[in-house]
Amino acid sequence: MKIHIARGARRALLLAGVSLAVMPAPPAVAQEAPPAAEQQASTLEEVVVTARRREERLQDVPVAVTALSSEALENLQASDIGALQGAVPNLTLHEGDAANAVVYLRGVGQVDSLAFADPGVGVYIDDVYLGRAQGAFLSVYDVDRIEVLRGPQGTLYGRNTIGGAVKFVSTPLGADWGGRAEASVGDYGLVETRLSAGGALNEDATLLGKAAVSLSRRDGYSDNAFTGMDDGDKDQVAGRISLEYRPTDALSVRLNVDASRDRPDTSRTPARATPVLGLYPDTLADPFKVDADFNDLNALDTFGAALTADWVVSDLWSFKSVTAWRSMDYASHLDLDATPLAVFGVYVDENQQQFSQEFQLTYAGERLDAVAGVFYFDESDLTYSGLLGPVISLVTGSVNDQHNRSWAAYGQATYDLSDRLSLTAGMRYTYEDKDFRRTQTFYGPLTEPPAREDPGLLVTDIDTSASWDSWSPKLGLDYKVSDDVMAYVSVSRGFKSGGFDGRANDASGAAPYDPETLWAYEAGVKSTLMDRRLTANMAVFWNDYTDLQLSSFSADGGGGFIALFTNAGAATIRGAELELTARPVPELTLNATVGYLDARYDDYIGPGGADISDQ
Repeated sequence: MKIHIARGARRALLLAGVSLAVMPAPPAVAQEAPPAAEQQASTLEEVVVTARRREERLQDVPVAVTALSSEALENLQASDIGALQGAVPNLTLHEGDAANAVVYLRGVGQVDSLAFADPGVGVYIDDVYLGRAQGAFLSVYDVDRIEVLRGPQGTLYGRNTIGGAVKFVSTPLGADWGGRAEASVGDYGLVETRLSAGGALNEDATLLGKAAVSLSRRDGYSDNAFTGMDDGDKDQVAGRISLEYRPTDALSVRLNVDASRDRPDTSRTPARATPVLGLYPDTLADPFKVDADFNDLNALDTFGAALTADWVVSDLWSFKSVTAWRSMDYASHLDLDATPLAVFGVYVDENQQQFSQEFQLTYAGERLDAVAGVFYFDESDLTYSGLLGPVISLVTGSVNDQHNRSWAAYGQATYDLSDRLSLTAGMRYTYEDKDFRRTQTFYGPLTEPPAREDPGLLVTDIDTSASWDSWSPKLGLDYKVSDDVMAYVSVSRGFKSGGFDGRANDASGAAPYDPETLWAYEAGVKSTLMDRRLTANMAVFWNDYTDLQLSSFSADGGGGFIALFTNAGAATIRGAELELTARPVPELTLNATVGYLDARYDDYIGPGGADISDQ
C-alpha cells in the first residue's frame, strides 16, 4: 500500500513537471526558492557606518558600535536622544537642565554639567564635536542614522571621547523633490511635529537644498504646591537648513545651519524626599508634587553652522574639510532646596562659543586603508551664576571666564595581512591649554539675583592657566572566521581634558586637576547568521581607569559644606555586551541587547587625603 502511494505521487509530480515546463517561468525556481523581492524583505537591512571615518558595513567594523537607522529610530518612536538608552548596551543617558546630555558608556562619563567639567562621551553632529553637555540632549529629526561607539575613541575622535562617542548623521540631500511630515500626541498634553522637504534648486541638479523643523511641547509632569502651576514642561523648536553644491562628481561642498530654542515655563525641580528646616509638607509623600519658589526660568538657545567639503582626489585618495562654529546661551533659575522658602536657589547665565577646524586625508588601496588628519578647537565660555538664599542671609555671584584650545594630529591604518587577517594601528597626539578666571562676590540679603555689575564684597579672585598633552594609541587585530563571522581584539587609550574647579573659593582650590586616562582591552565577535536573518554581536572589555574627575561634597570647619571637584584616584571596569537582531518573517524584526558591568574603585582619595575606596 505504501509503495503504491509513493509511485502514484511520483507520477503526479512528473506530470505536473511536464505540463508546467511550457510556461515562461521555470517551476523549479518558483517552488524551491522565494522570489528575490520576498527573500530580500526577509533579510536584515545592511547598515553602512562611518565609525572609522570611512564608509563600511557595520558587520565589517572591528569596533563595538551600535548603528540605528532612520527606520530603527522611527520604530523606537525616538523624539530625542533619550530613546537610545534601551537600544544600546551599557548606555546610561538622562537629561539635565538646559537639555544637558548626561551620557555614560560602559560606566564612563561626567555627571557634573557646569562649564568647567568636560563631558566624558563626545556628541557629534555631522562630524562636528559639541564642546558642552548643555544643548546636547538633541531632538531626533532629519537623521539618517545615529552611531554609538562604545569605549575610548582616542585615535580618530580624540577630544573627550574617553567613554565613547554618539554621532548624529543627518539625512543626505537628493535631487528629487520630496518631503516628510510626522505628528504625534501623548499624555501630559504632548504634541510633537517634524517636517522636512528638499530637492534640486537648479536644472542641472548641481545645487541641492533641504529644510527641516521639529516642534515639541508638553505640560509639566509635576504639580507645584507653591505656585499652583505644573513643573517640568517642555516648549522647544529646532530647525536645520542645508545647501549642497556639486560642481563635479568628485567634489561636493555642503553648508549646514541649525538652531534650537527652548522656552518652557519652568525649570525642573527635584522631588524632595527628606524634610528641610524642619518642614514636613504633604509633598514628601508624592514624587510628582513639588514645593518650589525659584523655578520660573529655563531658557536655552543654540546655533551652529558647518561647512563640509569632500573631494575625491583619485581612485585611491580623498580629502575632507570640516569648518564649524557654534554658540549656546543658557539661563535658568533652579530651586535646589525644593521648598517654598528662599533657602537654596541657584541662578545661571551662560554664554558659550566654539570654533573647530578639521582636515582629513583618506587612502583606500587594495590591501591598505588609512586616514590621517589634524584638528583644532577653540572655545570660550562665560558663566555668571550664584546662590540666592536670603532666608539664610547668603547671596553670591560668581563669574567664571574660561578659554580652551586644543590641537591634535592623528593617523590610523588597517593592513590586510591575508585575505582573512587584518592589522589596525593608530596614534593621536593632543595638546590642550586652558585659561581660567574666577571672581566671587557676596551680597546682602537680596530677594532677586544680583546683576554682574552690582557692588558687593569680593571674596574670590582667581586667574590661572595650565596645559596638558597626551598620546592616544590603538592596536587591533581582526580575523574573518568565515564570510559571515568576524572576531577581533584591540587595545586603546582614551584621554579627557584636565581643568580647574569652577566652584573654588581660593587659588589653592583652583589648582588644576589632572586629565583622565583609560586603557581599554576588548575582544569581540560579529556574526551574520541564518541567511542574513540574524545578527549576533558580542564584546567583552576590561578598562583600567585613572585620575577620575568627580564632584563631591564635604563639611567645612564652620558646620557648612564645601563642593569639591577633584581626581578621585583609580578604578577598574569590566563587562560584556550582546546585541541580537532577528527577522524571522518579513513583517517582524526582533531586537535584544544585554549589558553587564562590574566596576569598582581601586583608589578614591577623599577630603583630607584619605583613601575611602573601601567605603
